[in-house]
Amino acid sequence: MTPLVDLRGKRGLVIGIANDKSIAAGCAEAFAACGARLAATYLNEKARDWVTPVAERLKVEWMAPCDVRVPGELEALFTEVERRWGGLDFLLHSIAFAPREDLHGRVVDCSAEGFGMAMDVSCHSFLRMAKLAEPLMTHGGCLLCVTFYGSERVVAHYNLMGPVKAALESATRYVASELGPKGIRAHAISPGPIATRAASGIDRFDDLLARAAAEAPGHRPVEIEDVGALAAFLVSDAARRITGTVIPVDNGQHLLA
Repeated sequence: MTPLVDLRGKRGLVIGIANDKSIAAGCAEAFAACGARLAATYLNEKARDWVTPVAERLKVEWMAPCDVRVPGELEALFTEVERRWGGLDFLLHSIAFAPREDLHGRVVDCSAEGFGMAMDVSCHSFLRMAKLAEPLMTHGGCLLCVTFYGSERVVAHYNLMGPVKAALESATRYVASELGPKGIRAHAISPGPIATRAASGIDRFDDLLARAAAEAPGHRPVEIEDVGALAAFLVSDAARRITGTVIPVDNGQHLLA
């Protein structure tokens, strides 16, 4: 009997591995365990040293640089996907950024430049990836991004990323609607707080992590493996009739006011 989550033969691009503790790494681990063929990106040469051990352990077929702020780099990445594979079955977008001075201040005080950069890297890049992936997903596919419940309610110290993630979730729904006729699905995964390097940029993140573990109905912290398990299911054929969702993986924290 074929396993319910069977990714054998599927080609997946994982964007956002920072190190072995990152959400993207947890997802890549699950994709690989289910038999997927993977490619991964690294932000720059300095980051490559952190990504390479993860890629080697998971037998990632190839890696390429991807800084969405660098003109032409994202387009070059998808050109490489086409050259090496001739197509693509799924993609994970797990990147976000906001300038520290804007992230740590009030939303009403953020600069236009900081807001624009946060939106460009954290949200618009997903739309760019969807457009570039569309012609490669000739038999359908799945696009995933990562959000946080600070998009729906005010979370202390999450600040500017709240409106940005809200925009990302809305963008995901429009992607699902517009690309659905081609069999391309889109989802936003919403994990509870996880101790990643990216999360460490949020002011007083340790307090947020402790509150989540104490207050969520599950009373346990979320781990990257939990996110990976959901991601693998969503990109599989078992989820072929599910699209346009924002799915929490947070031990029920989204239930609380």
